[in-house]
Amino acid sequence: MSSVAVIDYGMGNLHSIEKALQHANPNVDVQIVSDSDAIYQADRIVFPGVGAIRDCMLALDESGLSAVIKDVTKTKPFLGICLGMQALVTDSEENNKTECLNVFKGHVEHFSKDMLDSQGERLKIPHMGWNQVKQKPHPLWEGIPQNSRFYFVHSYFVKPDNELDTIASTDYPQGFSSALAKDNVFAVQFHPEKSQTVGLQLLKNFLSWDGKV
Repeated sequence: MSSVAVIDYGMGNLHSIEKALQHANPNVDVQIVSDSDAIYQADRIVFPGVGAIRDCMLALDESGLSAVIKDVTKTKPFLGICLGMQALVTDSEENNKTECLNVFKGHVEHFSKDMLDSQGERLKIPHMGWNQVKQKPHPLWEGIPQNSRFYFVHSYFVKPDNELDTIASTDYPQGFSSALAKDNVFAVQFHPEKSQTVGLQLLKNFLSWDGKV
């Protein structure tokens, strides 16, 4: 039986992603882990997160998991979710700039407070609710229709240095990177565990993905 480690660093509702992964493929052994050995031994890694990036990075650094994550992103199928996606880039302007893991070259920026929709109404921050995701070809989109709607909750967005790292985009109102991919790493700004059928399909695809594109 293949195994997937959900990284526990003290932030996020890990049981919701655990249940979603189990539902997506009951034949996979899903474990919530904070031990580095357990992460290294797993076949696949999921890195979720909510909250402030400074707290996230502090928890990762103090637990020694920053180095572990950098290691496993080089070798294993790896899925970052929400704050777990933002932590994978170079830095974030949140909390007066926070250094991140630098797996992807890029930066996290705050949505402008002056954004307007097509009717001239001010858009709310955080960006919260269902929104379309425009895909580029990748195995993790298999069986998911183009422009499917996923569930978002975030006030900051990722701006990669290399646009080729963007594997999906979403408009609010301008386009931003809602998914990144490079080699065996895939990361999403939305919450697949809250995105019903299409979210479960993405998790199912990840649980059978060999990390190759």
